[in-house]
Amino acid sequence: MTNEKRKMINAQSPKVAIVHDWLYGGGAERVVHALHELYPQAPIYTSYATKEWQQKLNNQVVTGYLNKWPFTKLRKFLPVLRMWWFRSLDLSDYDLIISSSGNGEAKHIRLNDEKWQMKNGKLNHQVHICYSHTPVHFYWRNYQQYLDKPGFGMFDPLARLGLKLLVKPLRKADYKAAQKVDYFIANSTHIQRDIKKFYGRESSVVFPPIDTARFLESKNGKRQMKNDKYFVTVSRLVNYKRFDIIVDACTKLNLPLTVVGRGPALADLQKRAGPTISFDTNASDEDVANYMQSAQAFLFAAFEDFGVTPVEAMAAGTPVIAYKAGGALDYVIPGKTGEFFAQQTAASLANTLQSFNATKYNHDDIKKHASKFSTKKFQKNIHNVIQNILSK
Repeated sequence: MTNEKRKMINAQSPKVAIVHDWLYGGGAERVVHALHELYPQAPIYTSYATKEWQQKLNNQVVTGYLNKWPFTKLRKFLPVLRMWWFRSLDLSDYDLIISSSGNGEAKHIRLNDEKWQMKNGKLNHQVHICYSHTPVHFYWRNYQQYLDKPGFGMFDPLARLGLKLLVKPLRKADYKAAQKVDYFIANSTHIQRDIKKFYGRESSVVFPPIDTARFLESKNGKRQMKNDKYFVTVSRLVNYKRFDIIVDACTKLNLPLTVVGRGPALADLQKRAGPTISFDTNASDEDVANYMQSAQAFLFAAFEDFGVTPVEAMAAGTPVIAYKAGGALDYVIPGKTGEFFAQQTAASLANTLQSFNATKYNHDDIKKHASKFSTKKFQKNIHNVIQNILSK
């Protein structure tokens, strides 16, 4: 973008639109909520939204036919339709479009194709900034993993066939859409590298917003005492998060572990769990905070793009033992906020657990480190990046 075009956008407050893959719950939705607080007048275009999230975003959500039956029931099978829907959006009235995109197609929006147009008697140019949670997993980095375990139950054979037939054209379309983005913002240094690797694009890094305040104290205002007798892990129980590694390691060492959450991997985890492993499948938000506050360490075995729950544990002052890969590299500091295990195996985690000493960590220092990932910090950082882009 030329300096003349940037100056023209800065000559007036930009009219903003937010575009997001889908709204049903998770870390990506927290990004949208934080952006909504920064730009409360901006509409939020998305392919699917629950009623809960429409209300959370003050009914600023704009959807279409994909948010109606039967498409809502087939959402996971419709990448091509989602792509077409986002490309069909008329966003010509907006100066700044912020897309929040990961395993979806929000960045496929069409702008003015770099053409100048007359708007209310003034020349207008649009800027598209994409906040990337990841290049689409099942096209790029994790293609083989999704091919091996699509996660569609009885429809796995159909999903495998569809992925094999469509992956090449979908990769091509995804890459092409990435080239039309004006600026990328990555949610971690890991994703920054993936954006460069798969799209050939540079990016800034702004860590996603974490509700750190929720984990500082329990509801009664008192911090729970650390318990040197158990470890904890929290999340939706799905295979790719590798809870099997955590359960196997703690079973082998006879270490008390509480697994908080539920999901399709629960039955398998319960079968392989030894007598020192307990499960809480119905924990409230307060329960989760208490578990994190009182455990001696939080265990994390996934290769995540960022990973919200480990930072929440740190906000509670609890050290994290994490697989040395992905987003964890941005917040685990060995000896200060936690420890790493080198291989994504139960044996590697067990080696780290055997040498782990919870008493050497300063819980206040861990909380202070976690504050760098708060919602307010995210909003400040992303606002500064956007202002810098618009003012160059």
